[in-house]
Amino acid sequence: MIEKLKDLEAEFLEHYPKGLEDEEILKIVKRFKSEKFEQECKELFKKENFPQPELICSSFVKIVSKSPLISLFEKPKLRDAINSMGIYEKDMFSLALEDLLYGNKKDGFESLSEILIEYKLAKWTIITLVPYYLNRKNEYFIKPTTTKDILKYFEINTIVYKPKVDYEFYKEYKKFLDNLKKEADSSLTSDNAGFTGFLRMSLK
Repeated sequence: MIEKLKDLEAEFLEHYPKGLEDEEILKIVKRFKSEKFEQECKELFKKENFPQPELICSSFVKIVSKSPLISLFEKPKLRDAINSMGIYEKDMFSLALEDLLYGNKKDGFESLSEILIEYKLAKWTIITLVPYYLNRKNEYFIKPTTTKDILKYFEINTIVYKPKVDYEFYKEYKKFLDNLKKEADSSLTSDNAGFTGFLRMSLK
């Protein structure tokens, strides 16, 4: 596994010697505005905001709608779904998100999935977006194609990607990526989406 990582790393750093801080990479990174979204999420999803389900739900729609990490196809579907929810369902959504961000992560992950599955929106990208923005060095934004390509390249047969959002998969995949990061050049590990982005670009 480490040898495969070092092969990708050597090729990437040959083209971009400063890693994620390389001028060419920074041009790409700036388009994603992750730092801006991090600050916005820290304000919108402060713990004291969670007793206001309407505010939390509208904030979630706002971030998903603006994020360049979410496909244009999914944005209006999520907005319409949350707008159609009654106050009880918005309350459940808010409680699930609070758990995911500040409480029992497994319960939050699974509760949010259960709510969104009714609208065919229990997608990896939608559920992992806000946790990633709030903690970019610790949480991962899960993009299906990138995830499958990474697991295939490193020949990880013990972790099987499935389209159905599943906390146990996230936990195991996160552990795998965390271990990989420990072995990677420090110029590639400042941001988790940047790290998986480096892997995706190298695999191409």
